[in-house]
Amino acid sequence: MAYRKKLIEVALPLEAINRESAREKSLRHGHPSTLHLWWARRPLAAARAVLFASLVDDPGNDLPPDAAAKERERLHRLIERLVKWENAHDEAVLHEARLEIARSLAREKGLALPDPPTPEAVRAFLEEHAPPVLDPFAGGGSIPLEAQRLGLMPVASDLNPVAVLLNKALIEIPPRFAGRPPVNPEARRRLADGDWKGATGLAEDILYFGRWMRDEAEKRIGHLYPKVRLPEEQGGGEATVIAWLWARTVRCPNPACGAEMPLVRSFWLSKRKGNEAWVEPVVDRTQTPPVVRFVVRTGHGAPREGTVNRRGATCICCGSPVTFPYIRGEGKAGRMGARLMTIVAEGARGRVYVEANREHERLASLAQPDWKPEAFLPLNNPRNFNTPIYGLTTYAHLFTSRQLVALNTFSDLLDEVEKQVRDAAVAVGFANDNVPLKEGGSGAKAYAEAVRVYLALSIDRLADRGSTICGWDTGYVKIRNTFARQAIPMVWDYAEGNPFSDSSGNWVGAVEWVAEVVKCLTVQPKGYAMQADAANAIPNGRSFVVSTDPPYYDNIGYADLLDFFYVWLRRNLRSVYPDLFATLLVPKTEELVATPYRFGGDKETAKRHFEEGLRCAFRLMRQRAHPDYPMTIYYAFKQQESETEEGEGKGRSSVASTGWESMLSALLSEGFQITATWPMRTEMGNRSVALGTNALASSIVLALRPRPEDAPVVPRRTFLTQLRRELAEALQMLKSGNIAPVDLAQALIGPGMAVFSRYKQVLEADGSPMTVRTALGLINQVLDELLAEQEGDYDADTRWALAWFEQYGYREGPYGDAETLAVAKNTSVKGLEEAGILEARAGKVRLKNREEYRDEWDPEADSRLALWEAVHYVAQALERRGEEAAAALLARLGARADGVRELAYRLYTLCDRKQLAADALAFNLLVTLWPRLKEKAGSLTSSTTGSLLW
Repeated sequence: MAYRKKLIEVALPLEAINRESAREKSLRHGHPSTLHLWWARRPLAAARAVLFASLVDDPGNDLPPDAAAKERERLHRLIERLVKWENAHDEAVLHEARLEIARSLAREKGLALPDPPTPEAVRAFLEEHAPPVLDPFAGGGSIPLEAQRLGLMPVASDLNPVAVLLNKALIEIPPRFAGRPPVNPEARRRLADGDWKGATGLAEDILYFGRWMRDEAEKRIGHLYPKVRLPEEQGGGEATVIAWLWARTVRCPNPACGAEMPLVRSFWLSKRKGNEAWVEPVVDRTQTPPVVRFVVRTGHGAPREGTVNRRGATCICCGSPVTFPYIRGEGKAGRMGARLMTIVAEGARGRVYVEANREHERLASLAQPDWKPEAFLPLNNPRNFNTPIYGLTTYAHLFTSRQLVALNTFSDLLDEVEKQVRDAAVAVGFANDNVPLKEGGSGAKAYAEAVRVYLALSIDRLADRGSTICGWDTGYVKIRNTFARQAIPMVWDYAEGNPFSDSSGNWVGAVEWVAEVVKCLTVQPKGYAMQADAANAIPNGRSFVVSTDPPYYDNIGYADLLDFFYVWLRRNLRSVYPDLFATLLVPKTEELVATPYRFGGDKETAKRHFEEGLRCAFRLMRQRAHPDYPMTIYYAFKQQESETEEGEGKGRSSVASTGWESMLSALLSEGFQITATWPMRTEMGNRSVALGTNALASSIVLALRPRPEDAPVVPRRTFLTQLRRELAEALQMLKSGNIAPVDLAQALIGPGMAVFSRYKQVLEADGSPMTVRTALGLINQVLDELLAEQEGDYDADTRWALAWFEQYGYREGPYGDAETLAVAKNTSVKGLEEAGILEARAGKVRLKNREEYRDEWDPEADSRLALWEAVHYVAQALERRGEEAAAALLARLGARADGVRELAYRLYTLCDRKQLAADALAFNLLVTLWPRLKEKAGSLTSSTTGSLLW
């Protein structure tokens, strides 16, 4: 099948894309990710680059190699500018990108480009001739949003109503009111001073009416949020409360005690240096049962340990151990209470911690909400929901009564805001029609509904910082949000914020975040967002450029998690989108996730549901995908399942991933072949979900085309030969791009499966077709062999150490085995001991771990320098003393430093396999920071090096 290759199928400036994608995760104001919480959102930089490169021809289609390389370099420089967040709204850069897309489109269709190619003319050309971009698993909306930015019509589809709403807010609503000035009276008085391009007028109205809601809510419920009087030593006077810190309580089961015992994870209030503060519980034993009060302490010192840990709880009054089954029983019986520990206020010089008082507890108890979200949390999903086992079974249970009153008050005010906005819009010339937003309206009614949508999203932001799952962050000294990770865990000591303060969790702050996003949105061309099950329905229309981020097997059950927000969105927006919020909770039956608890605990049924649904989705995508463009798929599911490879080489352990197997099997069964793969760094390594979980820092982007009908059938041996050749090339390419070791095996799945997918079938020795699972196992096996092959270039001591490490790690082993291996590797145990690599005593031998390598090592003075000790010294220096010290060692190693990174790749693989997490992390960090370390090493002089080392 002949087709014009696109740039994504040949070459990308991967380093620039990865750098900007990782950096983007730390951006805040105006970034679309701050509109509303969505997990695993693809960075806009990556989505922008992938779409651009999928639509632009590779120069090799028309030019000789030298000219093609030069033109390719020009396009890469454009991508490097295009992916910068600072350029995301630079019309000059965006016009360049749109013009390149238009040129490729004109070549394909034999069309004439606009003359002159002005920004307006190019936009109109793309709107008329370019195929729309479809994302059938649109989620948080990164891909549709970037399609719109590039001048392409985005079509966002998702089963989840929260996802659909977010996409409407990002790509569908703003174009309806583009260029219109605000309608609020304050902004109308300064119309002449305003530039109301894009959706800035809409953003101004969101801010104005959001602030009105704040003032009106404070009139109604402000008495529930009293100020606090500060002690004289803290300045005296009254201060606004930032947060009330509570501890859950149960009655002590010891009959001789019976105290209301506080359940507290930590008594720390602030760990900031110079501003340390904590709560000290004081037991009053003169009362029966004993009573606990809380005293604030500051300065030097530290609090006692919390009363709850992973093993259970301890009564602070009598010291009795209390089991979790008892606490759960008390919670389910409705006997779990809460005590106010301390009050956090905003003082003249920062946070002030005030001792709890009865009046504040009393006022909190007065709150009586008129409405509660009584829907049940998932009762059989312990992986993501921990509160039901403690009796917190409904969404209402996740909030204090005062929090529910606040959320209800802001929700009730939406009706009044909608009326005010409509009246104001009519007064300034909006059409006074009754065409609602859901029917494509752009008059006064639709505009009022639009403002309501964004204020409802602000209420969701308030709920995220306003539940009893919000803890107190002792480092940043502020309230954590509910979803610090993709779960609703049990939180023992929680922070209740003040929506009328100026600190985290306040109402105006939530509105400002939302308005800032709206102000920065692209508004051309029009976009469309709709609710559809990707396994059963793809939107009708022209052929699409398909780019999507499909669900990851059993990683995240979005439908369950998003019910937390859905219960509020349904209350607040059912009048605007009745069909979208028709169900009591988010639809779950059709969601493509392999969660056994939805199928009575049957893993096979869950797996079959996921695989069949994904296959149907890919079948529909192939039918609707435009033949001139590759389909692009993001995937970031880490391999983790180890099992024995069947067939030839039986008995060797290999790794294959159920998630990858399911996704690739679905793609291949529907006739796709992989034409290119790119590892893109789309996550921050320090994000909470990455710590100790099956998560990656990189996504693999696959470019796919329909496999030719005449694709060959080959035997296993032919496949292995080609696999070995192409994986060796891909491995060198990835290393030259400094891919992190943690992502190396993941990144090589793509090139390996590209080989497998170009054949109609790969036949085993018995004539049966090779499975995707077997192919995945072979890809990992070949990678392991390629990494091991490099050992032949290492010194004898390092080769011994690697062989020993594979068998024993850093554990002890018999001296005799060590000596036998040393003879085979042409070295000796005594020499290895003198070199400082191992310790030998009492008939045992043990490799030293990096913690045992001394700080004052000088490679220039080492008479028996092994690469093994060099990599350990550098990793240890980086960990203990930072980049400058590690770079100094590399400078002294000179040419010998080149092998350090190669060995770090190998050691990461071995440590990961042996579950030596800390060691794997150290070697991964060494490779990740390698470009910076080498750059610093190159700039160091000998004198500087000496001072850095000791």
